[in-house]
Amino acid sequence: MRRLLVLILPLCMLACSDTDRMQGGTILPDDFELKAGDVVFRRGSGFTSQAVLLAEKGGAYSHTGIVVDSAGVLMIVHAVPGEPDCEGDEDRVKMERPEVFFHPMRAQQGAVYRHVDSCAAQQAAIRALQTYQRHPLFDHDYDDTDTTSLYCTELVVHAYSQTTSPLKDVRHQHLHLVGFEADCILPSDVLGSKDLKQVTTF
Repeated sequence: MRRLLVLILPLCMLACSDTDRMQGGTILPDDFELKAGDVVFRRGSGFTSQAVLLAEKGGAYSHTGIVVDSAGVLMIVHAVPGEPDCEGDEDRVKMERPEVFFHPMRAQQGAVYRHVDSCAAQQAAIRALQTYQRHPLFDHDYDDTDTTSLYCTELVVHAYSQTTSPLKDVRHQHLHLVGFEADCILPSDVLGSKDLKQVTTF
């Protein structure tokens, strides 16, 4: 996928100062309460988001993550290219406050889906947090047969695969684009799981 993005679209690189600028705004409703294990989706406006939406062919969202409980604070763990925590760092799995994940600079629309099994949701949240703690790199090859590096939907599906109720009905799509070919999971494929129920969109 790195070759695809280089050939088709430049990445929008955001350094530490970009995160610092993201104060006082979020599209996440103030009165909505996230829960650990929630699967969150956003539709971005950046170049990478547009590449995903192009591959989606009408899908509503370009990125996903999972809510975790980090020492009593709800955070979102996600794998994303082009948003390093510090300038010069490699793309990797990261953890952010919900208001940063859903900041208007990064999100035009959002949605929250919840697993029908609350125990599985808690288990997935723990697994996702453990994944973040080992700081794996972003998977630019979009190869979900190797979880040493991860892309966004792969992270979510992998976290739930380690629970008593893995996500069912998640299909792979074969992408054959200029300079890139792979079988990968798109955000709409995760939405296709009957184990996830929509709780809000915004």
